[in-house]
Amino acid sequence: MTQAKSVIVKVLVLRGGGGHYATYLAIREVLAQARPSWQAAPSFADRLGAELEAETHSQPARKISQVTSSASDQFYDFILKNGLGWIHLLTVHIHKLITLMKHRLDVRLLTQTWKQASPDLVISVVPFQNRALAESLESDFPQVPVVTILTDFADSPPAYWMAPTTKNYVLCPSEKAVTQALSAGVKANRVIETSGLIIHPRFYLEASSSEASYEQKSSHSSAPDMAIRRQMLGLNPERMTGLVMFGANGSKAMLTVAKNLAALGDRIQLIFICGRNYRVAEAIKSCSPSHSLAQKKAVIGFTRDIPGYMQLADFFIGKPGNVSVSEAIATNLPTIVEHNWLTLTQEKYAADWLKDNQVGLSVRSFKDIAQAVETLIEPQNFSRYQQNLQRLENKAVFELPEILEQVLAEQTAAKKTKSARKQRSENQLSTPRNR
Repeated sequence: MTQAKSVIVKVLVLRGGGGHYATYLAIREVLAQARPSWQAAPSFADRLGAELEAETHSQPARKISQVTSSASDQFYDFILKNGLGWIHLLTVHIHKLITLMKHRLDVRLLTQTWKQASPDLVISVVPFQNRALAESLESDFPQVPVVTILTDFADSPPAYWMAPTTKNYVLCPSEKAVTQALSAGVKANRVIETSGLIIHPRFYLEASSSEASYEQKSSHSSAPDMAIRRQMLGLNPERMTGLVMFGANGSKAMLTVAKNLAALGDRIQLIFICGRNYRVAEAIKSCSPSHSLAQKKAVIGFTRDIPGYMQLADFFIGKPGNVSVSEAIATNLPTIVEHNWLTLTQEKYAADWLKDNQVGLSVRSFKDIAQAVETLIEPQNFSRYQQNLQRLENKAVFELPEILEQVLAEQTAAKKTKSARKQRSENQLSTPRNR
């Protein structure tokens, strides 16, 4: 039996926000399952050159790149945690300018990284960096393909993802993203549409069965298992349950949600996943509703078991983060998000996408969340949302291994064609002409 060829895959990733790193973890997991001979490892855009050996003499360059990138990621997490999205609207152009100013530096550090890693394939789940990534491979590794995977439903101005001057393949999770890529000038044979965003295979697992196949999608845990797990959280096994989550760093907006949903009393119960935002977690725990019918709630800190908690819920409330919305949809949770002029630029289309597909609602302010939840859980409406959810089949993570194999095959074929042309040209030059 022929042993499968080992393929070294490097993934350029960011820590800021959480969605980019979650996408990397999904890629790593599905490749480990579907292509065990492949080796996937990250290269962090906020730590460019950190893996390089001392003799590369890149310490000053590394420090400059790391300070600017790390500061940017920490600042992004800070504004999310404190509900200051409006600041991001002012700084996104500055971020792009900084990326442009250190472009040559990033190209140099990336080039040195590839010289040590010798990758067969490079994947990017990072915006703004895709031109630098492509240029870093041009001279020494022209045969190595670059695959840009959008972690947003669509590109956002000023051109987060699309780098049409490169030869990058672009994986687009929506028809709008495909249209954007083609309009931007990306060649049609480099634009690949997937059935949605890439999310971790665990969101397709039945929570009660650790032996289930990754492609065996189920909506929720079995009823007895769900009842037991809800009871363990101090919740009513039979009550309509909402999951409130605003990413790994939480948000002050969660407290607004908690206070306004208290008006619904025991008609619903809530699971709050506050991430690393311990102040908000404590504030929600101590929040005493004035309503006579006390509302049950479970307050969770940072956890890696997001799929498990989603499978205990009936609906989802959060910011319109592209990845978290996709995770909720995969778990069959109708979703409510806030959408106004303060919404992060890259998240605005996610709110539109929810409404277009009729699988959720958006509110202008979370002060109106109680009315939105009442509308959502009305039996006829809730049934319609669930039916619409069943029609969405996002299997992008399972499509990925075959897509990457095809990209590698195309690159190999192109390399052979180029080599054959070069050989013919050399033969023609070496053949004496008849006089």
